[in-house]
Amino acid sequence: MITIYGSEMCPDCRECKRNFDAHGIAYEFLSVTEELKNLRAFLILRDGNAVFDRLKAIHDIGLPACVLEDGTVFTDWEGYLKDRGLTVTYTEIGPACSLDGKGC
Repeated sequence: MITIYGSEMCPDCRECKRNFDAHGIAYEFLSVTEELKNLRAFLILRDGNAVFDRLKAIHDIGLPACVLEDGTVFTDWEGYLKDRGLTVTYTEIGPACSLDGKGC
């Protein structure tokens, strides 16, 4: 099962969940905005994993952050689906979470 750190306030997180649901991908969603213990776990993950270096450099939060059972971390959920031959669909169009409006 995949662990997803995210927030219901994040449009990209909502799209990730919707697409994973549509393709029957099992996940546990840990909200970083509803539970401080989830925020703490995410910050430890983000601060100690090179996957987030580029995102931090552009002041991106790094959500949604997905963690596989083997500990592999990825933030490109669309690429994860496409690599498995699955179609990515979008239902939301709206502002992104980052200050520049290009992502969360």
